[in-house]
Amino acid sequence: MTIAARLQGGLVPAVPVPFRGKALAADAQHVYARWMATQDIAGVAVWAHTGRGPRLSADERRVVLQTWRAALPNRLVIAGASTLEMAKQAKAGGADALLAFPQAKDPAGWHQALGAELPVIAFYLYEQAGGVAYSDAALHAILALPEVIGIKVATLDSVVTFQRIVALAQDHPGKLVITGEDRFLGYSLMLGAQGALVGMGAALTDLQCALLRAHAAGDGVDFLQLSGLLDRFSQQTFIPPMEGYIQRMLWAMVAEGVLSADASDDPWGPSLPQSQRDAVVQAVHDARAARR
Repeated sequence: MTIAARLQGGLVPAVPVPFRGKALAADAQHVYARWMATQDIAGVAVWAHTGRGPRLSADERRVVLQTWRAALPNRLVIAGASTLEMAKQAKAGGADALLAFPQAKDPAGWHQALGAELPVIAFYLYEQAGGVAYSDAALHAILALPEVIGIKVATLDSVVTFQRIVALAQDHPGKLVITGEDRFLGYSLMLGAQGALVGMGAALTDLQCALLRAHAAGDGVDFLQLSGLLDRFSQQTFIPPMEGYIQRMLWAMVAEGVLSADASDDPWGPSLPQSQRDAVVQAVHDARAARR
C-alpha cells in the first residue's frame, strides 16, 4: 500500500517532545509512544513545529525518531525537515516521509531536493507561525512534482484560504489535501480534506480518530457531536499566545494520564498562567465526560 493510501482518512498526530526543564525526558517519551501505539492512528509526525524539530539537537532528534520508529514499526513516521541535513537524518533513522517546512526561496526546488531523500508532504503554514503564503503558481509547481504526496494546510483561521487550496489541488489528481486545522478540524474535513496531521492529535487521540471514521462512514450525528466537542477543546488549547499551544498540549497529555506533571515542559514556549493550565485540564475532562 502506498503512503498516500495509508494517509487517506487517517489521523497523524504531530507529537510534542516531553522535557524536564531543558532535558529531554526520554523515559516519558517511551511511555507516550507506547500509549500512542494503542491508538487507531495512521502514524505520527515527529520533528514538526509541535515537536520542536528545528530547535532540537541532532542527537535529540535521533532519540525522538528512534523512539517512535521502534514503537510504531508498522505505521507511518513522518519527519519534519527544515534543512537537507534533517532530511538525510530522517532517512537514515527510518522515517517514511518528510513534512517540508515552508521556504520562500525556490519552493519547488526545495521540495524537489527533499524528495531526493524521501517522499514529501508540502506544508502551507500561516505566516505568524513562520509559514509562507505560497502563491497559486508556487502551489501548482510544488504539487506537480512526483516526489510530493500532497499538502498539509494549516491556516489557523482562514476558511477562504483552505477552500482555495482544496480547489487548486483538484488540478493534481492523486495528491492529498491533509488538514492541519486544529481550530476547525471537522469543518476542514467537510471542505474536502482527506486526512489529518494535527498537533491536537497528541491528546484526545481516540476522539479525533472517531471523528475521521464518522466522516468516512457518513455518520452525521456522531460526526457533529465529535466535531463540537473537539472544537471546544481547541478553543482552550489553540489560543494566543499561539506559540503556547505546545505547552497546552503537554498539559492535556498530563490530564489524560499519559505524562507525569514533572515531564511536561516545553523549554521554548512562552510563560503561561495557571488559569490556562486549569482550562486545558477542564477541557479534557469535559470532552471525556461528553463522550461518555
